[in-house]
Amino acid sequence: MAITTILVDDEKPAREELAYLLKGFPEVQLVAQGRNGVEGVALIKDHSPDLVFLDVQMPGLDGFGVLKKLMDRKVRLPQIVFATAYDNYAVQAFEVNAVDYVLKPFDKGRIAKAIARAKKQLDAQASPVERLESLLTQMGATSAPGATARQAASAVRPPTKLLLKAQQRMLLVDSADVVYATIEDGLITLATRDAEGASNYRTIEELHAQLDPDSFWRVHRSYLVNIHHIKELVPWFKSSYVLRMNDKKQSEIPVSRNQTRRLRELLKL
Repeated sequence: MAITTILVDDEKPAREELAYLLKGFPEVQLVAQGRNGVEGVALIKDHSPDLVFLDVQMPGLDGFGVLKKLMDRKVRLPQIVFATAYDNYAVQAFEVNAVDYVLKPFDKGRIAKAIARAKKQLDAQASPVERLESLLTQMGATSAPGATARQAASAVRPPTKLLLKAQQRMLLVDSADVVYATIEDGLITLATRDAEGASNYRTIEELHAQLDPDSFWRVHRSYLVNIHHIKELVPWFKSSYVLRMNDKKQSEIPVSRNQTRRLRELLKL
């Protein structure tokens, strides 16, 4: 799928140069160009692009001001690549979760790296969010008239059995009873409401592939949670969140920066 893209820069030569370079990337679809921060906010709101190349220094509303306006208006934030003539903005750019920053004059190789990073972020974010949206829909719609055949099939599918090694015992548990899974030092731990132990899977990705995609969400690189067992959403440091689960210890699971952004958009936080 094309990466819909907007570029915002108050300097016409910079816009033209970047637009010309972006033509060399067939996966990028340039849908609009903004001449200042105010135009940028409006264009992002109207087009909901995947990616925005955003100039840091603009008169009136600068690049960081554009992001603040978008957040104030609860507009879905795209992947942001800041464009600047000065690399001293790099730290500030990453503090606001920009995917990358590029220096002027633009270099095609550097632009390619920025696009690759944005694509990686987009690919990583799409699947868990779609699964969460699907699950939330199912929770309110499975018993309603018009429930889809896929939902009905999911409701009758037998649960996957997982092996859990705890205190020299080897327990078989239904995947629906798993509250969360986590990996540390190469060892995966499974937690249910009543037990906790080691899994025989080697990676989170391998485990995730065996589970119901409508129930299990990769909230963090080290955590996989069963959305049915989320008890509470707890505000945390720097506008992030942790999930309080309904196991005996009421474990608190961190939500990564990328997933926090999507969670805020989905639940309109």
